[in-house]
Amino acid sequence: MITVDDALTKLFALVDPLPACMVGLRQAAGRVLAQDVSARRDQPPFAASAMDGYAIRSADYRQGKSLQVVGESAAGHGWDGNLAQGNAIRIFTGAPLPTGADHIVIQENVARDGDRITITDTTDQGANIRPKGGDFRIGDQIKAPRLLTPADIALLAAMNIAQVPVIRKPVVAIIATGDELVQPGDTPGPDQIIASNSYGLAALVTAVGCTARLLPIARDTVASLEQAFALAKDADLIVTIGGASVGDHDLVGQVAASLGMERSFYKIAMRPGKPLMAGKLGTAAMIGLPGNPVSAMVCGHVFVLPVLRKMLGLGAAAAGTQIAQLAHDVPANGPRAHYTRAQLDAGRVTIFDRQDSSLLTVLAQANCLALRPPHDPARKAGDAVQILPL
Repeated sequence: MITVDDALTKLFALVDPLPACMVGLRQAAGRVLAQDVSARRDQPPFAASAMDGYAIRSADYRQGKSLQVVGESAAGHGWDGNLAQGNAIRIFTGAPLPTGADHIVIQENVARDGDRITITDTTDQGANIRPKGGDFRIGDQIKAPRLLTPADIALLAAMNIAQVPVIRKPVVAIIATGDELVQPGDTPGPDQIIASNSYGLAALVTAVGCTARLLPIARDTVASLEQAFALAKDADLIVTIGGASVGDHDLVGQVAASLGMERSFYKIAMRPGKPLMAGKLGTAAMIGLPGNPVSAMVCGHVFVLPVLRKMLGLGAAAAGTQIAQLAHDVPANGPRAHYTRAQLDAGRVTIFDRQDSSLLTVLAQANCLALRPPHDPARKAGDAVQILPL
């Protein structure tokens, strides 16, 4: 058995960042920016008013000063002219600053009578002007790699970037294996269960911006597994669930090897998730997950997601962890790293009593995994513990 860190190192060696493709701005949210992009315009593209009020020359900004209103500047409709001293332009937020003006007096600080205004208050010391290029200028860049958020999409739009270079979405083929499995909605036989792992993993993969290809259940025969692998041959990552152990019906490793898989490792010193296998099958990386539901999902967070992040150009790093305090005493841990299902609340972690790797209800209640290193001694309430948010 190898450690979790060693397994991650070997997994990262199996994959590289995928190539870039161009997508429209509407399709770029949640994708990873593949190349630096540069602004194609200044923002704002002109000096603009930050307030509703009147554009004037600063020499006229004094209490009691009376000015003639000679025009109006609104968003999308600027005033064409050169503002002379003693005159004012009615102006609205976002409107272009007229030539000659260098101050906006807010409308609350003037009294208007027909086409004349009188400045009644000069305690507002700001000019209330947004300078040209005050947000960004032509050539300013958004650096790659970057996971594009809604705020980034707004920024790209303001920069007048309609087509965005992003990393191609990894295609993840998910193969659930086992004679005991039927699809959700089917009627299971007396010895069968519903396939849940594949749906949970597909949701996990999709949530991080990848394409999940959910293949038909592979039965515990060489022919069925060979057919499943054939359907997955053009995927970037193949994830199998179950059949990777050493039982008489665990045929995944045998069939994958017969198809040319170069095995990287088998078995990890962790729980849940010990019987995990990985390698290279053609151009695709392959991860063989254990069949127990919790084991498969925990390994999805610990191994599959970091591998996908590297494929997306976000670097080779373990899943991000945090430090929190235990809410209660816990006994010593055994010889394998234990990823215990737990609940984080107000900075304190409660580790659930039931940790069997078949209990999906416990996993659904958990919002984090509390990590117990190998041979970790007994801990007291208030001790620090490392957690992996779910």
